[in-house]
Amino acid sequence: MSWQADEETSILIRAYCLANALEYEGAGKAGSVIGRLMGERADLRQFGKDVSPLVAGLVANANSLFEEKGSDFIRDELELIAPHLLEKKVKERRVGLPELPDVGEGEVVLRFAPNPNGLLSFGHSRGIIINSEYAKAHNGTLILRFDDTDTIQKAPLLSAYEKIEEEVEWLTGLKPKIVVASERMEQYHDHAVQLLERAGAYICLCSGEKFKEIRKSKQECSHRHQEIEENLDLWMQMKDGRLNPGDAVMRVKTDMTLPNPALRDWPAFRIQDTKTNPHPRPNIGSRWRVWPLLDFQSAVEDHLQNVTHIIRGKDLMDSTRKQVLLYEKFGWQYPTTIYWGRVKIHEYGGFSTSQIRKDIESGKYSGWDDVRLPTIAAMRRKGMNAEALKAFWIELGLTQKDISVPLSSLFSHDTKIIDMKCPRISFVREPKALELVSGGLPTSITVPSHPEHSDFKPREIDISAKVIMVEKADFDEALSKSNKFRLKELADIEITEGKAIITSIDSAGGLKIVHWV
Repeated sequence: MSWQADEETSILIRAYCLANALEYEGAGKAGSVIGRLMGERADLRQFGKDVSPLVAGLVANANSLFEEKGSDFIRDELELIAPHLLEKKVKERRVGLPELPDVGEGEVVLRFAPNPNGLLSFGHSRGIIINSEYAKAHNGTLILRFDDTDTIQKAPLLSAYEKIEEEVEWLTGLKPKIVVASERMEQYHDHAVQLLERAGAYICLCSGEKFKEIRKSKQECSHRHQEIEENLDLWMQMKDGRLNPGDAVMRVKTDMTLPNPALRDWPAFRIQDTKTNPHPRPNIGSRWRVWPLLDFQSAVEDHLQNVTHIIRGKDLMDSTRKQVLLYEKFGWQYPTTIYWGRVKIHEYGGFSTSQIRKDIESGKYSGWDDVRLPTIAAMRRKGMNAEALKAFWIELGLTQKDISVPLSSLFSHDTKIIDMKCPRISFVREPKALELVSGGLPTSITVPSHPEHSDFKPREIDISAKVIMVEKADFDEALSKSNKFRLKELADIEITEGKAIITSIDSAGGLKIVHWV
């Protein structure tokens, strides 16, 4: 006869599975739970074959609950069935961000580098907050860099620069150092020439489709073996208009046999038609024809600004690999790089700044602060506190694991902040009128505005009409157990013939407390 868990054991196993899912952020492991269970319950070891599938199923269920309903739901469940496990977890739980690695004697310099093709989204707030918190912790510098050298696919929005700067200040309380990439084109061009002179790059005249086939076959492009002088001449042709958009690109010379195709002679500069499609910044406009692609521009700027640490999403690992190859050609030391995984908010789904911009321009949304959008502007309009966003991202930390959380996880942080600084008011749904009878009630009473803030001005409630409202559900629940209950901060009452007879102003204790207005 196969083994079956009794009620106590079932609850214990479920609790361990929930705690495991919480510890591993929705990636709980059955083996870990089984090891703990067998270590503490030697009597179950003989039933290992029966215990294992039970644990596996409960671990899968706990992971699904974490994914669908978030960590707060798991904690609530543990609070009900095994609060001691939760207490242990809280004690062991990391507070704040992990230590920043490789902090030397010099200044810590970090950067947040958005493309200003629109205002900031909820996802951007992660980079702003994490980088700024480390800058504060080490008395370092936070750079706000506008990576705005793409005028074709992600054209900058002129109004976004000032608004993004203001949003960063709102989120961090810092005034960051501002760098605008499009205003530093001379530095990028200088480094392009240096790289060509070192034979670390070449001007490629292949079409995009042709080079795609060359890269796929791991062969070398014929332009790769051009003399330095020829490359410099072609560079000048790119700049002066003898070559047109699509005719040529500058490629960083790497290794065409590298396992990762993205790293094989990657493009660093291209020609952009800024005559018909000028840069929106008035001081830039059509001044430049040859523009750096992001991986080159970002890498060079990080070096010029002495960036010590780069903290960003793991989806940019290929960018790191490209840039490391570029740094090696210049003999530079690449910054310490830390990655985080994707965070998906259930209610937001997928979105992009480019698509939001199109939808605003088409009239689908009223603006960047339309409350239906996952933007910082929309969150501010809805009353979200910057401290709530900070607490949310710091709690998630820097794990590379992809996670999905409900919006309620963010709102819970906002609620805590609002709750501590806002006076309380009373509200009842489905109100039921009660007539108060006798008992020597005053015409008004004074109640605290907040249970933890005696300095808040108390509320004065007029009860001279001797009629109050309670919530019907509370009233029905109270009467299902007794005809007596206590009106919060007011009096003990007894319901007789539909009226509330006051039996005592002071609490007799043991009665259900019902709030009222």
